[in-house]
Amino acid sequence: MSIKDAFGLLAIILTFIGFAPYIRAIHQGITRPHVFSWIIWGITTSIVFFAQLSADGGRGVLAIGLSGCITLYIAALAYRYKADINITRSDWLFLCLALLSLPAWYVAADPTVAVVILTSVDLLGFGPTLRKAYQYPFEENLTFFAVFALRNTLVITALASYSIATLLFPLAVGISCLILIVLVFARRTSLTSKSP
Repeated sequence: MSIKDAFGLLAIILTFIGFAPYIRAIHQGITRPHVFSWIIWGITTSIVFFAQLSADGGRGVLAIGLSGCITLYIAALAYRYKADINITRSDWLFLCLALLSLPAWYVAADPTVAVVILTSVDLLGFGPTLRKAYQYPFEENLTFFAVFALRNTLVITALASYSIATLLFPLAVGISCLILIVLVFARRTSLTSKSP
């Protein structure tokens, strides 16, 4: 087993480790994901997986494919449990922009253009979650996002080839996870310090 295969396997293991407690927390009503974010992330992550495969991402992208499947499952759970029923106009805007831009990846017929478009769409998915995390910072699971920031670092390390098509998505999502962690931590600290 090569070192890249080992990093790819570790990324797959971290995918399971990251998602398992998050899914359990949804079932327990502790974590309340925003359904729109998870729909956007599930669709884009799944499509990016295929684009990365066509760009010779190798086994390093298998964790992305697995994430796409599990993310769609979380979107279904968020809908089923009505995890976040507070849908705003801006949430609808993010969802509509994301869905309208999805066909562009198909028209592009180039993995690099497709990944750039899909990564942009995926980042739109953070909009509703960032808004919700700001308002309700104790409903987000920081460990989950930390595991996925680390997982995306391993995905990058495990890639068979480096290009915009293979590198952009895991890099952008990893950074977005870190931004969300900082936001939630800051809000929790702010709210805790204001409590009597």
